[in-house]
Amino acid sequence: LFGWLFFRVRFMPLILSLVSIMSIQGYANLHNQWSIIGEFNNLPQEELIQWIKYNTRPDAVFAGAMPTMASVKLSTLHPIVNHPHYEDADLRKSQGALLSIPPTAVNTEMVLSPHFAVSFAQVTRAAAFAAVLHWSHITHLFENDRHFSHLSTLEREMAFRTEMGLYYSYFKTIVEAPSFLNGVWMIMNDKLTEYPLVINTLKRFNLYPEVILASWYRIYTKIMDLIGIQTKICWTVTRGEGLSPIESCEGLGDPACFYVAVIFILNGLMMALFFIYGTYLSGSRLGGLVTVLCFFFNHGECTRVMWTPPLRESFSYPFLVLQMLLVTHILRATKLYRGSLIALCISNVFFMLPWQFAQFVLLTQIASLFALYVVGYIDISKLRKIIYMHMISLALCFVLMFGNSMLLTSYYASSLVIIWGLLAMKPYFLKINVSELSLWVIQGCFWLFGTVILKYLTSKIFGIADDAHIGNLLTSKFFSYKDFDTLLYTCAAEFDFMEKETPLRYTKTLLLPVVLVVFIVIIRKVVSDMWVVLTKQQTHIRKHQFDHGELVYHALQLLAYTVLGVLIMRLKLFLTPHMCVMASLICSRQLFGWLFCKVHPGAVVFAVLAAMSIQGSANLQTQWNIVGEFSNLPQEELIEWIKYSTKPDAVFAGAMPTMASVKLSALRPIVNHPHYEDAGLRARTKIVYSMYSRKSAEEVKRELIKLQVNYYILEESWCIRRSKPGCSMPEIWDVEDPANAGKPPLCNLLVKESKPHFTTVFQNSVYKVLEVIEE
Repeated sequence: LFGWLFFRVRFMPLILSLVSIMSIQGYANLHNQWSIIGEFNNLPQEELIQWIKYNTRPDAVFAGAMPTMASVKLSTLHPIVNHPHYEDADLRKSQGALLSIPPTAVNTEMVLSPHFAVSFAQVTRAAAFAAVLHWSHITHLFENDRHFSHLSTLEREMAFRTEMGLYYSYFKTIVEAPSFLNGVWMIMNDKLTEYPLVINTLKRFNLYPEVILASWYRIYTKIMDLIGIQTKICWTVTRGEGLSPIESCEGLGDPACFYVAVIFILNGLMMALFFIYGTYLSGSRLGGLVTVLCFFFNHGECTRVMWTPPLRESFSYPFLVLQMLLVTHILRATKLYRGSLIALCISNVFFMLPWQFAQFVLLTQIASLFALYVVGYIDISKLRKIIYMHMISLALCFVLMFGNSMLLTSYYASSLVIIWGLLAMKPYFLKINVSELSLWVIQGCFWLFGTVILKYLTSKIFGIADDAHIGNLLTSKFFSYKDFDTLLYTCAAEFDFMEKETPLRYTKTLLLPVVLVVFIVIIRKVVSDMWVVLTKQQTHIRKHQFDHGELVYHALQLLAYTVLGVLIMRLKLFLTPHMCVMASLICSRQLFGWLFCKVHPGAVVFAVLAAMSIQGSANLQTQWNIVGEFSNLPQEELIEWIKYSTKPDAVFAGAMPTMASVKLSALRPIVNHPHYEDAGLRARTKIVYSMYSRKSAEEVKRELIKLQVNYYILEESWCIRRSKPGCSMPEIWDVEDPANAGKPPLCNLLVKESKPHFTTVFQNSVYKVLEVIEE
C-alpha cells in the first residue's frame, strides 16, 4: 500500500516515528492500568464454600445464580445443573445435567492451550503482519545485494552459484520442456549431471520443490496467457565499460523471478509461524512479539535465505518450525486427536523431502522426546503415537524418493526402531529391581548403543556408504582424523567450528542472556522434579510434579542444537531461531509467575526489548546498508565460449561450483557437481581434483579419459588459495597422497604450459579451458 512512500522515506524511521507518537498516550493508558491496586476479599462466599465442602454429601446437587455455580463446581467439586456458559441450546432449555459439561463432549483440540486466553483473530492479524514484514525484508535485501531485477537471464543463473545453480537447473529443465511430464521424465533420466551415467535426480537430490514450483509456473503462465495478462516486462540494459547491452525481464513470468519470489513468500509465512509459535509456547502475544523481534535483531545469524534462496534449507526449514509447533501442542495436550498426529506426519514429510540433512535434525528431536519419556515427562502412549507418525512419514519419504536407501540406513531410522523396541519392553524394565536412576541409565545406553549398532548393520546389509563422510566429519572434530573428503568440508568456513564472535553477537542483542535465564529456570524445575523421584519422596504426586514437558523438551532441543551449532557453524541456523523461540518464555507465567505478581509483565518485556533493540537496530541497519550489483564477467565469457565454441555433447570437468554453472547455463554434460552426499560422486570429484595434486599430468589425464572428459576448466586460484593453514588444494592432497609430497603442484605447471597432455583452447583472467588430448 505504501511502497510509493517508502521509495522516498526510510521504512524503519517512519515506523519508529509513528510508534513514538502513539506511545505518548499509549504509555499513559498503560500507566493507568498499572496504577490499579486492590486486594481480593469475598468472605461470604468463602463461608458458603466451606460449609458446602464439610456439611453436604459429595453427590449433593446445587442450583443457583450462574456465577455462583461456577465457584461451587470449581472449589467444592459438587454437581451443578447450570453454569455461565450460556451458548448451548440444550442447557438453556433443560437444567437436568448433573455436571456442567461431560468431559467427552469437550473438543480440546479447538483450544490451543489451557492458559491461552488471547483472541485468535488478533493473533492471526499479528502473524500476517510479521509474515509481510519478513517477506519485504528478505526481498529487499536480496534485491539490494544483487540488483537482481536488472540482471540478464545468464547473469541471474550465474548468481545461483554452486549447489544453488545445480538445483535451479532442474527447475529450468522442467519449465523449458515441451510438457510438464516430459520435464519430470528428463530429470528422472538425467544424462548431463554425472556423465556418462543416467541418474534419477529426483531420487538423489531432493528436487520436489523444483518439481512443484515448475508445475505452478507452467500453470500460472498458461492462465495468464489465456486471459491476456502480461506476466513480465523486458527492457535493454546498457552495462557500459565496453560491455554489450543485455535484455532484462522483470515479473513473475520470468522463471528466475518466479522461483525466488515463491521462496521468499514461503519464508515470509515462516515468520507468521514463529509469531504463533512464540505466542503459543509462552501463552502470551508478547511472547510472539519477542520471538519475531529477536529473529529480526539477529537476522544474519538466523537465516541465509536472502543471500542463497535455492538452498534446500530455504524450502525445508519453515516446515520444521511448523513441525515443532505441532510437537509442542501434542506434548501440552491432555488428549491426543487424530488431526494433530496427521498434521505432524505431513509436516515431517514436507520437512524431509526437500533436504537430505533433515533426518539428523529429527534424530535430535526423537532423542529429546525419548529422554522426556525416560524421566517421566511424557507417557508411553503419547510417545508411541509420535514414533508411529515418524515411522509413517519416513516410509512415505522412502517411497516418494524412489527407494532412497540412505533414509532407511540413517541414524534417525535406527533410532526409531530402537525406541519402538524399548517401549515394547517396558514391562520387562519395570521388573528390574534397580533404582530409578539406574533404570534411566540402562534405557539410555540401550538406545545409544542400539542405534549405532543397528545403523552399522543396515548400512552393511544395504551396502550404503553415502553418509560415511558425516561420521568422518564428526570424528575429525574430536580427533586428529583427516582424509580428502573431510578436509574439503572442514576447510570451508561454514563447516568449521562456530566462530568465537558468534556468542558475543548473541550477547550484544541480549538474546543469549535472556535464553540462559529461561534455560536455568527450566533446569531448576527439572532438578526439583528429579530430586523428588530419586529420593522417593511423595511419589504419589509424581504425575503432578512432572508437568510442562513441552518446556523441558525445548530445553533439551536447545542443548542438541547448541552441540550441532558449535561443531558445525552452518548449523547455527537451527540454534539461533530456536533461541528466539525460547526467549518468548520470558513472558510465560508458568516460569515467571512469581515475578509478574510483583512487576507488570508488559513492563519487563518492553524493557528487555528496548535493551535488545540497541544492538538489534544496528544489525538491521548494517543489513540495509548492503548495496551491490552482481557481475561475473570472466564466468560470463567462459559460458558464452562454451555455448558457441563446443559441441552440445562435449563433456566438462572442473571445480564443483563452476560445473553447476556449466550445466545450468551451457547445458553441457559434466562429470562432477556440488551435491557431495553420494559416495560415487565423491570418488569422481577426487579424480577431477587430482588436477590440483602433485601427481603427474599423464596419470591425471589417464583418469580423466576414463571419465570420458573432453574439457577441463582449470582455475589457478584453486591452486593457491588457502582459507587457513593446511587448506590449499595441494596441502589437502599431501594428506591423501603423501608419496608425491614435495613435488610442484600439477596445476601450477599447467598454468604455464599445458602441452603435451592437454591443449589450451580458452583462457581469461580466471579460467583456463584445457582440452584433453586422447591418445
